[in-house]
Amino acid sequence: MRLLWSVPTYFVFGLCLLQPVWANIYTFVADDGAVNLSNMPTDSRYKVLVKGQDEAEPDTGSPPAALARKAQYDRLVDDVAHTYGLDSALLHAVISVESRYSPNAVSKKGAAGLMQLMPVTAKRYGVADALDPVQNLHGGAKCLRDLLKRFNNDVSLALAAYNAGENAVVRNGYRIPPNRETVAYVPKVLDYYRKYQTNVL
Repeated sequence: MRLLWSVPTYFVFGLCLLQPVWANIYTFVADDGAVNLSNMPTDSRYKVLVKGQDEAEPDTGSPPAALARKAQYDRLVDDVAHTYGLDSALLHAVISVESRYSPNAVSKKGAAGLMQLMPVTAKRYGVADALDPVQNLHGGAKCLRDLLKRFNNDVSLALAAYNAGENAVVRNGYRIPPNRETVAYVPKVLDYYRKYQTNVL
């Protein structure tokens, strides 16, 4: 099956999420900028984007450790999600991918805390200490809320903007930017989102 970002993103990710969790996902960017995804590559240009769990390196943040850390923040995440009209499962999904519930996580680019806020984002949303879980969650939730409004509640585009910046999404014609990190990030968060919604974790 070959998937193109040029079709509606909710349709693409709906199809992706129906695939077995264990399968590799392959990708290549066509000359016209369309990002092609497949679990059964038929072209030599396809490269592995996301390894299936049976082939991936061990996940040190997998249950029970990750779930134990998540449980510490369940109530706080629920409260913050309610405050900003968000689905708590979506916040949990972002946190799972961004920091694996490590409040002291800091990336090489300077993103910090549970929701990995960049300094400019933290400042924009009034976060004085990005390593403080409460401040970080409020700042990240406000940012995600604004991105959902900006992109008409298209979760895929909002997540792409959270990762790559909203200007990158706009410049790419309101499609997911074809950079490797973002193309991998969006389906990963959506997969966690689906799992938290259906309580399969």
